[in-house]
Amino acid sequence: MICHERAGFRVGPFFFLPNVTVTSALFHFCNVCPTPRAPYCECKEKPVGNRLLGKIVAITGGSQGIGLAIAQRFAEEGADISFCYRSNKAGADEVAAGIQKLGRKCVGFQYDVGIVSDGQKFIADSVAQFGRIDILVNNAGLERNADFWNVTEADYDAVLNVNLKGLFFITQAFVKHRMDAKTGGKIINISSVHEELPFPHFASYCASKGGVKMLTRNLSIELAPLGITINSIAPGAIETPINTKLLNDPVKLAALLANIPLKRLGKPEDVASMAVFLASDESNYATGTTFFLDGGLTWNYQEQ
Repeated sequence: MICHERAGFRVGPFFFLPNVTVTSALFHFCNVCPTPRAPYCECKEKPVGNRLLGKIVAITGGSQGIGLAIAQRFAEEGADISFCYRSNKAGADEVAAGIQKLGRKCVGFQYDVGIVSDGQKFIADSVAQFGRIDILVNNAGLERNADFWNVTEADYDAVLNVNLKGLFFITQAFVKHRMDAKTGGKIINISSVHEELPFPHFASYCASKGGVKMLTRNLSIELAPLGITINSIAPGAIETPINTKLLNDPVKLAALLANIPLKRLGKPEDVASMAVFLASDESNYATGTTFFLDGGLTWNYQEQ
């Protein structure tokens, strides 16, 4: 790592050079090294900071896809991680070991968030392991593809139990914990563009995400007096295991990309970056809001 230093002084996150006008001397600091960013910093390291230093984060479904990206990014930002997974213990152990190599504490718990008691145990075990939880990320989710008239009660229950019911009661357990702590907290729900956009043949999934949308808005009012904020992230088409079939179908993939103004799929890291913002003090005045990360898909409408 090489950084060219010049004498100057800090004011908050900014750096000023002496004998230079403020307009030309204002630089944000590099998040990796203690010098201002380009043109004077040639640090090639990934620009991360310590926005979550000392925080304890609980993430549902944290062993793959978006949840994994969030866990890794939060650890890079200084957080210790508790996550739950449903079945792949070997994969979860690998994830925990990788985060521990970053110098952070990390524990994975095997629980099915579609079972209310399992979700409650996840919160309780996380608190027992780390002493507290500061931030909750409700990431676990699933979908079932079926014509509406063929949807079974079992498939409906599987989707709603994980995406809405489980999320509801895990959030309740977290809120009770933060009420005891009396120090506020942050909740981030990973929703979907399909809290707004129709998704034919996935009626139960859309119903669950619409429920998350209104739960987020309602709880933003109820939890505000407790100092707890709650927001949602609505990803569009993201390169994750849930979209494996789409990624392997050139025709469907091309049709989807034609409707995305930015002409690319999102990456789990795109969602993780927004999650870091919502988990950090930088978002303290945001609550009850859905942040869409979809390359412009949701609002893409052209008459000509």
